[in-house]
Amino acid sequence: MSQETIFTKIINREIPADIIYEDEHTLAFKDINPQAPFHALIIPKKAIATINDVTPENSHLVGNLYVVAAKLAKQLNFADDGYRVVMNCNEHGGQTVYHIHLHMLAGKEMGWPPYQNTKKVAL
Repeated sequence: MSQETIFTKIINREIPADIIYEDEHTLAFKDINPQAPFHALIIPKKAIATINDVTPENSHLVGNLYVVAAKLAKQLNFADDGYRVVMNCNEHGGQTVYHIHLHMLAGKEMGWPPYQNTKKVAL
């Protein structure tokens, strides 16, 4: 299920993005529709469609997303105040781009639960 997405085009520099971090495996850029004073997306350069597609062979790429989040939080001086990282999965989880990505939000106090109008699901 690895189709080209807008993130692939950003990785390939086919469309612009406000890139704030890049290494061999990871790219981070500011979200174009920020939900907090600071809102970035941290993505693996290798396309993985959803959390359901993470395997033991590619799980190090997901771990690196969190390493990058911690590095950015320290560099941007909000590590001590705190921040939120979120990864959505599939339609009901709020995923709109099918290339896994970590949302990193900071710059304000985050409430919990994040959504007040959620419907309870019986498990």
